[in-house]
Amino acid sequence: MTATPYPVSEIVATRRPHRKDAARNYDALITAAREAFAEHGAEASLEDIARRAGVGIATLYRNFPTRRELFETVYADEVNALCRAAVEVADREPWDALVAWLNRFTGYMVTKRAVREALNDESGVITACRDSMYTAGGPLLERAQAAGVARTDMDFVDLLRMVAGITATAFDDDTQRDRVLSIALDGVRTGR
Repeated sequence: MTATPYPVSEIVATRRPHRKDAARNYDALITAAREAFAEHGAEASLEDIARRAGVGIATLYRNFPTRRELFETVYADEVNALCRAAVEVADREPWDALVAWLNRFTGYMVTKRAVREALNDESGVITACRDSMYTAGGPLLERAQAAGVARTDMDFVDLLRMVAGITATAFDDDTQRDRVLSIALDGVRTGR
């Protein structure tokens, strides 16, 4: 992986206002946008996002002058949460840590699909996010492999593509998706 000019945690931090009331509005907009994108995809209404956040449309545009800036910030915020999750689970047993992180990754995929529709895969933000995610999650697979509980004939990209493919499939409900993911992960696990 090559270094990128955008540390992903700074993408959100540099855009976040310093005043407490403005920061609250900013955070509410990100949360509302994440929910709206998960429900309606990239075409979610900006007016609906502002309404969900409890702010006016002018506040949304003051924080995110373009729709693209909103998409980038929501995407980077999701990746930051995914990176924090890797740290939070790191002290668990290797297989449990990997599975816990992959479960968090499936939630991230919902937002990712909607936001990536609107962003170019070659953008600096997408590259920084991918690099940060690989840096945070990759060691979890490596640790599971070193412990003899995960296949060694695969790499982190293989694993993420498998999980991403599962999450892209339409399921009756989350329970069915989780069951299919569990079946797939049984194929990754060794030494059972």
